[in-house]
Amino acid sequence: MSNNIFTDTLKGIKRERPPVWFMRQAGRVLPSYMKLREKYSFREMMQNPELAAKVTLLPVNDLEVDAAILFSDILVIPEALGMELKFTEKGPVFDTPLQNTSNQFSELQADVSKLEHIYKALDIIKQEKPEDIALIGFCGAPFTTFCYMVEGNSANHNFSKAIKLFYNNPEISEKILQKITDLSVEYAIGQTKHGIDVFQLFETHAGLIPSDLYMERILPHVHRITNAVRTAGVPAIFFPKGLGTGIAHINSETADFVSIDWQYSLPEARKLIDPKIGVQGNLDPRILSIDDKKMIEKELNKFKFFGETNPNWIFNTGHGLMPDNKVDNVKFVVDWVKNTDWKRD
Repeated sequence: MSNNIFTDTLKGIKRERPPVWFMRQAGRVLPSYMKLREKYSFREMMQNPELAAKVTLLPVNDLEVDAAILFSDILVIPEALGMELKFTEKGPVFDTPLQNTSNQFSELQADVSKLEHIYKALDIIKQEKPEDIALIGFCGAPFTTFCYMVEGNSANHNFSKAIKLFYNNPEISEKILQKITDLSVEYAIGQTKHGIDVFQLFETHAGLIPSDLYMERILPHVHRITNAVRTAGVPAIFFPKGLGTGIAHINSETADFVSIDWQYSLPEARKLIDPKIGVQGNLDPRILSIDDKKMIEKELNKFKFFGETNPNWIFNTGHGLMPDNKVDNVKFVVDWVKNTDWKRD
């Protein structure tokens, strides 16, 4: 047993409580982050290693979570493949999405130097973070990245153009996915070399296609990334949002932990998933926007028995924190997790 409850839990060591962190914890829910946004744009903070490190550690100081996740974006991979990306008030937008694939696909060439600022940020975070705080690296999973690259933006949440290409032209789609995966593997391994304690792969849009098709055409790419990280000695968490009962096909060949979205019952998910791997999640983040803390606590109490009987569980939300979440509610959840008697004696 170490003084790091997060890494102990990942290793299967039974601790007195579950570790707690939140997806998108270093963002608009924090007043300290919004103060920085008055001076710097999102891109400036992301590309400046010192600023990225500072933002990464804000939740550790402000919320007292057990882990810090790298402040970056899943779309650094398309940028490193040569696509021009703008961050607007309505979200990320590619100037030239991959819709004329016959011409554009051949122009995708990896430039790993575009990832160097991220590795520098990791070096700074590693030096500055408390010893008992885990450092989480991440990247976007191939299918989600593919959807953004083809659609060009996130205005259409169905990603209709991307799905049309996926069905219409499997050969071109596979080549794009392969290029994404190749660079993602290199990027993930690079993060392990710069001191991350755990790696999370974000498949935000897994639910856009049937789960059997996901297993057939996407999961092999996921395995390449997660197993590259695990071979480097770093555990992997896989977050396949919207996969539904398809999570039954996620096993110890895929990841060490699987993160469950808020649409699914955590106890039911535990029954479906390979018992050899741990689970993470899955509080509905929308409840963190309400005013009634008694209602929040009532929702939290639903997790008590699960936490008592499942020591290989990381407390998290079932998706990222939202801009209208109240910071005092988020801190209330952290305190609740830390102060609850989980009866793990």
